Amino acid sequence: MTCIELETVITAPVEICFDLSRSIELHQISTASTKEKAIHGRTTGLCEKGDTITWRAKHFGIYQQLTVQISEMNIPVFFEDRMVSGAFRSMRHRHYFTQTHGITLMKDIFEYEVPARVIGRIFDYLVLKNYMITLLLKRNQTIKDFAEGDWQAIL
Repeated sequence: MTCIELETVITAPVEICFDLSRSIELHQISTASTKEKAIHGRTTGLCEKGDTITWRAKHFGIYQQLTVQISEMNIPVFFEDRMVSGAFRSMRHRHYFTQTHGITLMKDIFEYEVPARVIGRIFDYLVLKNYMITLLLKRNQTIKDFAEGDWQAIL
């Protein structure tokens, strides 16, 4: 199991950061480089507990689909999405939000297991983990940019 933990400090209210984090439209903006698009289930608006979303994106030159379910939600401090189907053996992404004096700390814990045992672990070590960190950092920077700027364009 690979675990990626990231923290992002955002000068904006926790409610705005939380809602931007569960926005389908903002997610698609943040993943434009992979042409990620919600194609089934919740395809617009804000994710809610119980929603499923099927994403289609181009990774490593191949279009892939990943279906996740929003398995837990405690507005505005936590939500979790888990893979239902996709290229990983398993995937769990926990999103935490805390606010102190108008500053929001957004914390991601992204865990996944790769298929193909030994070959998968080698690929993860050499390529995939850094690729996933880059995608998550880009997503978090997009959330931060909108939260500290023109969040009304999304919400």
